[in-house]
Order: sequence, then structure tokens, then C-alpha cells
Amino acid sequence: MIKYVLKRLLMMIPLLIGITIICFAVIHLAPGSPTDLQTEMNPQVSLEAKERLRAMYDLDKPLHEQYFLWVKKLAVLDLGKSFSTDHRPVTDKIAERIPITITINVLSMIFIILVAIPIGVLSAVHRDSLFDKVTAVIVFIGFAVPTFWLALLLMILFGVNLGWLPISGIRSLNYEYFTAWGAFVDLMKHLLLPVVLSAFGGLAGLSRYMRSNMLEVIRQDYITTARAKGLSERVVIYKHALRNALLPVITILGLSIPGLIGGSVIFETIFAIPGMGQLFYMAVMSRDYPVVMGILFIGAVLTLLGNLIADVSYAVADPRIRVS
Repeated sequence: MIKYVLKRLLMMIPLLIGITIICFAVIHLAPGSPTDLQTEMNPQVSLEAKERLRAMYDLDKPLHEQYFLWVKKLAVLDLGKSFSTDHRPVTDKIAERIPITITINVLSMIFIILVAIPIGVLSAVHRDSLFDKVTAVIVFIGFAVPTFWLALLLMILFGVNLGWLPISGIRSLNYEYFTAWGAFVDLMKHLLLPVVLSAFGGLAGLSRYMRSNMLEVIRQDYITTARAKGLSERVVIYKHALRNALLPVITILGLSIPGLIGGSVIFETIFAIPGMGQLFYMAVMSRDYPVVMGILFIGAVLTLLGNLIADVSYAVADPRIRVS
């Protein structure tokens, strides 16, 4: 297993290089440049000043030279400095915001697993029942409803009309005066809507996948044999059938990790959460290439790690894979 993991980690290197080349080329194809956005509103800026600004950002060099300069910094874990007015290191900007995004996405993933898998199992075991039909309607609504539209509706309902939950940020203005328990409750209130919205789409999809896999597994001969041996229905479903039905779901969970990070752009912008998604949106709007590349690089690493985690989880769930 260790040899397999090391081999996969080495294979990630050329994949990361290919991903970064594509991302670097695509973001530079977008109209506008950082210097234009910084100088076009000031008519007193001369052409010489614009060229000096381009030279300071190395934008006057050919694209392949800019890429190699970026890779050279990346080799020493330096993502460069932001093109924004503060000129802060990109690693510092991301380090400030990524804990918030990771917290929201980890809570969303836990929520998806704890809710979607039981719903899928119960829907398969009680096929065509009232529970199965109701959950099917809820799931299709989850597929159809746009996340940003649902977020606005929930903000109006729980934040404006009922006043139960805050609708922006991750803490109240008087946060420092709260007790430890009060601060925790305040944080949970701020995170409740973003976590639920982040998990809503994944919850709908995963529960359907789980139901489909369980329906296929419980028709297998070894499930009939287990029942013929006199095993209880709980043991047959949750010990024998569930482990085999989880294999395709594990792949989906592994691939959904970067999807949650990408989806954070929507709800972090809507709820004004100072996370990595909001930073990415602001960087794209201001053509802050180093920040955009840094976040895309982290997303690529998470995607490849998600694939690796899925493969390792396969081996844990199915001993036959470990043997092979």
C-alpha cells in the first residue's frame, strides 16, 4: 500500500505541471490586465508609468518566461506577491482565509455523509414507500434549485423576517465581549446557512447514488445467501450490503472535495465570508494573477489528493483491492 501511495504521489507531479500550464494560459487570455485596471481611471498616468508598472509585475516578458518565473518561485513554496495595492505575499493572503473555507467545507462534507448515506440506504430498503417518494421529490428540488437563489431566500426568511440567524460574516461586531460558549454559539449561527447551502447540492446527488448502489447490491446472490443463513436484516443491510454499496460513493466523495472549494466562491460572496472563495472572486475581478494561480494550484492539489484518498479508501472498504 505504501509503495502504491508513493507511486501515485510521484505521478501527481507531471499532472500538476500540465494543470498549471493550462490555468496560466487561460487566465492571461482573459480581457484586461492588472495595470489597465489600476491606471485606466487616472488620466494623468503616462504610458511610461504604465510600462514601468508592467515591468515591475514582469508582464512585459513573454508568457512562457512569466510561467517559468512563477514555477521557479513555486519550487521554493513561494506563490509570489499580490498585484493589489498592499502587495502582500499570496501565501499570507491564502493562509489567512483558507482555515475558514476548510472549516465550512469539512462541516459540509460531514453533514453530507451523515445525512445522505442513511437516506440512500433507507430509500433503497423501503423502495417505493412514502419515505422513498418524499425524499425523491426533495432530491430533485435540490438538483433544480440554484444555490445563489436559495441562499437569498433563506437570508430573507431566517435573517430578515424571522431574525433567527445572521446573514453576513462569521462573527458579530461585539464578538470579543462574548463568553467562550456565547462566542461558539455565535460562530455556529453564522456558519449554519453557509454549511447547509454548501451541502445541499451534494446531499441530493449522493443520496441518489447511494440508493442506486444499494438497490443493485441487495439483489446480489450473496445477500440472498446471507438472509438464508438466518442473519438479521440489520446485519445483512449494514454489514454485508452497505460496504459494497459504498465503493462508488467513495469515488464521488473524493472528487467532491475540490468541488466544495469551488462552490465556496458563491456562498462566501453572498454571505460576505472572508474565505478563500471570496478572495478568489476578488482576485479574478482585479486580474490579480498570482492570487488566482495560487488558489487554482491549491484546487488542483486537492483534486489529485481527492483521487488518491478515494483509491486508498477503496482498498480499506474492499479487501480484494488490497490483495491485488
